[in-house]
Amino acid sequence: MTVYVIVQVEITDRKIYDRYQANFMDVFNQFEGTLLVNDEAPKLLEGDWAKNKVVVMTFPDRQTFTAWATSPAYTEIAKDRIAGGKATILLAQGLSD
Repeated sequence: MTVYVIVQVEITDRKIYDRYQANFMDVFNQFEGTLLVNDEAPKLLEGDWAKNKVVVMTFPDRQTFTAWATSPAYTEIAKDRIAGGKATILLAQGLSD
């Protein structure tokens, strides 16, 4: 069943975060994910939001997501994501396929 990854990021060190971004797609493209949203200027419509970027990805299933998220290639570049920003990451199961 399709899963969605919703990421909210507060970029705290642009140079380090940009290094993560520069390597992201090369790693992401090795898996069956689809990048749906990558927006550093989303419009807040209601409530409070202290982040400055939103990312939405989809994977065919939880196993494929886990394979990507725990892969040596991703865990290596994720060090720059962690050092360059503060993220809230959600994994949500889609409706029945």
